Amino acid sequence: MEWFFYPAALIAGFAAGFINTLAGSGSLITLPLLIFAGLPANVANGTNRIAVLMQCAVSTASFKRQGQLDIKRAVILAIPAIIGAIVGAQIAVNLDEEMMRRTIGILMAVMLAVIIIRPRRWLIGRPEKLKNRPGILELSTFFAIGIYGGFIQAGVGIFLLAGLVLGSGYELVRANAVKNLLILIFTIFALIVFILNNQVNWIAGVTLGIGNMAGAWVAARMAVKRGARFVRWLLIAVVLVSAAVLLGIPQLIQKVV
Repeated sequence: MEWFFYPAALIAGFAAGFINTLAGSGSLITLPLLIFAGLPANVANGTNRIAVLMQCAVSTASFKRQGQLDIKRAVILAIPAIIGAIVGAQIAVNLDEEMMRRTIGILMAVMLAVIIIRPRRWLIGRPEKLKNRPGILELSTFFAIGIYGGFIQAGVGIFLLAGLVLGSGYELVRANAVKNLLILIFTIFALIVFILNNQVNWIAGVTLGIGNMAGAWVAARMAVKRGARFVRWLLIAVVLVSAAVLLGIPQLIQKVV
């Protein structure tokens, strides 16, 4: 690694940790940096999981201290997500993700419309649903999200938020708390798959992780202080940018210009 990678990783890590904690897709910042620094795409994908793990440990602890974390339900939802993440990580070891990126970009564009059209669902949630145990549909949803999260980290937070708000009934702040714990749990298992396949650069991952941890700490405190309305607007901005990047819109504009 060149010397300039380390300050760049701290800055990019902070931005990614902040965005990941409140919304998702922070890996769209860190993955290109790791690839630019010379890591193969699959090694960058595995290395990025170290930073995500460190970030989620900090954000989860912060949400718990602030009384926002529903640990019991998170553990139940984590079981199908873990199984999915192991499957997805195994797929990611050998598979090109370009088609997946395009598909996810389209799904994010659809989700953007849902967030804008039904704001109350994201701000208030459905507390009555949280009184019931998760059903087959809800568990299946988190299994599917786990597969994607194991495959490629970028964007998984946004899909987890959608599942937690629209499927489970959380409002955005508490959904973010549960989301971070879920990612923390299933990333452990996904990272093991990458380690076993020698697709992790520890020095780069830990350096990036230090920045991610700082961003996560700031974001978790801001989420509770500013509330669901602030998080929703940030989520809209992140989903809009993520969908554009995954669909290759900046490249199309550049060609036209």
